[in-house]
Amino acid sequence: MTSTVPVASRPAAVPLAPGSLRVGLRHPVALLRWLWAAYMTPGRPGRPTSQVELRWIYTAWLAAFALKMLGSSWDVSWHFRWLRDDLAPPHLLNTLGTVVVVALVVFHSYSGHGVDRRALRLMQTGTATFLVAIPVDLLNHRINGLDITSWSPSHALLYLGTAIMLAGAIRGWWLYAAPGRLRDLVALGLWLFFVENVLFPNQHQEYGVLSLAAYRAGRTTAEPQLLDFAASQGQDAAQFMLPVPSWVHPAWLVCAGLLALVVARRAVGLRWTATTIAGGYLAYRAVTWLLLTGTGFPPSVVPVMLLAGAVLVDLAVLARVPGWLAAFPVTAGVTLAAFVQSVVAEIPPWNWAALPVVALVFAGLWGAVDGVARTSAFLRWRAPVEPAAAGAPDAAIPAGTGGAPVR
Repeated sequence: MTSTVPVASRPAAVPLAPGSLRVGLRHPVALLRWLWAAYMTPGRPGRPTSQVELRWIYTAWLAAFALKMLGSSWDVSWHFRWLRDDLAPPHLLNTLGTVVVVALVVFHSYSGHGVDRRALRLMQTGTATFLVAIPVDLLNHRINGLDITSWSPSHALLYLGTAIMLAGAIRGWWLYAAPGRLRDLVALGLWLFFVENVLFPNQHQEYGVLSLAAYRAGRTTAEPQLLDFAASQGQDAAQFMLPVPSWVHPAWLVCAGLLALVVARRAVGLRWTATTIAGGYLAYRAVTWLLLTGTGFPPSVVPVMLLAGAVLVDLAVLARVPGWLAAFPVTAGVTLAAFVQSVVAEIPPWNWAALPVVALVFAGLWGAVDGVARTSAFLRWRAPVEPAAAGAPDAAIPAGTGGAPVR
């Protein structure tokens, strides 16, 4: 949808717009007054929104998730060094991103700009889940004293909320942005945040394996109070730093991480979608590794084996290999890449004997994705639901210039 907002829907007296973003940032109060008067007017999902307005809105979404990703990445390394602190800098950075997300959801909910009804519901549900998970997580830490356990129910709620709100942002952008390079680039950025969120729990093992090796070598990166805390819980260093079975890392990398790349490849449709997202994710992890280790924080393993799986996913989709069949060579390629990485560097514990079962589960999941993509219900789901365009009832409207192709 590329039409601009009708003049009649604007308030009678709107302050003059800033001449440029730079001018607006130099006068933030005037910028906020203009944004509020021009855009915080009531409307329903599907309200006509120009491409310039969409770019501003979804640039803010990208910035919000960038803050959340930076904060969470710093947070993992932080908790392999110090005891937990609610007001630690990584938490504050993540909270800033969450505040921007909440403001954006309030904006979409009130104005109806840049979303259809389904995208808005996803944003609202995801944000509500995340906000409910915060006090649950704080209570969990108060009761159990957990510090670095990524694999906890309260943290799972945080990941789930982030994934749902990201799904809403991905849908809103893909439906209403005009086809072209910009739409593809922003979609890739949003999917990068989605894949990072999916793979985030595995960072516990990726930090833990190196922290445990440093501890056993007598040059621990953890502060004494953190080690004392682990001992007070009756845990040795190995239990504290690697608390999950060795099959978890490969199973999650393949069945969650690669599956997310499969969905991204289907949704975006670019030939090397999965490879681009995986490469961007690994580049981000490499840069954060340099920044964190350069400032004295514990290092992590970078899961380079993910790239092999991403390339094979793209090739399988390009060759139209059914997912239930492609899952086996893709899993084998990831396994080979992980073995090579284990020879030349360090990787988290991998239960190699579990890989056949992982491949079977991945085949079922990939086959299910292919099956859902062929259903008429999914085709109907792709159409925007626009109360603003349909009038009183909320009805599905055929996609215009937007819409998410399955390629």
